Amino acid sequence: MVEPTASGPWSGVISDPKQGPLPVLLIALTVVTGLVDAVSILSLGRVFVANMTGNVVFIGFALAGAPGFSLSASLFALGGFLVGAFAGGVVIARTSSDRARLFLVAVALELSLLGSAVAVAQAAPVPYDGPVRDGLAALIAIGMGIQNAAARRLAVPDLTTTVLTMTLTGMAADIRAHNRATLTRRLLAVVAMLAGAVLGAVLVDRVRPSAALEVAAGLLAVVTLAGVMAMRGQGAWRST
Repeated sequence: MVEPTASGPWSGVISDPKQGPLPVLLIALTVVTGLVDAVSILSLGRVFVANMTGNVVFIGFALAGAPGFSLSASLFALGGFLVGAFAGGVVIARTSSDRARLFLVAVALELSLLGSAVAVAQAAPVPYDGPVRDGLAALIAIGMGIQNAAARRLAVPDLTTTVLTMTLTGMAADIRAHNRATLTRRLLAVVAMLAGAVLGAVLVDRVRPSAALEVAAGLLAVVTLAGVMAMRGQGAWRST
């Protein structure tokens, strides 16, 4: 097997000493985003729980009376996301000197919230009624707010975990730069979101909405375990 080099296409993902394991872990969180947004859009009244740009637009549609959009779920998701981002800010203030600790605390909190959402979704009848729908939207959005705040602070290029607008813009605008490592990282972010959305939609449509949340929680558990392992190692990447 040929080891990746600093100039290879994988250097920004698996062999960047400045970022350590963070790129791979953030790509996994991007898959989680695709899964939970599939649940929220297909089962919670067309609401985004991770992408607040889309959610604000959906609130506008609901205010205009467009059919199929839940104003309450969108508002609960927006409020939950802001609460989560605030909580993420508290985590950042207490752990910002160590990126590994920041990542671990953030994903552990997100896992606890998504686990709670799984429990609610499993116990409630489908389709979800108003209070259950709004509660699920809020719970998941709080977790995504924490995730987004942590990813913003970790500042791994092109890996925000929740939105792809700037990633896609960079892919197109910088394509002539011929930076294979950067292009690989951006492509992986897009593929990760797409894969999560496809898997989430299949599970929601053919199994049950809670199944997609269960898979997302399982993936988060794996990421949390990886965060624990990262805490045991050393490296320049851990310092902000």
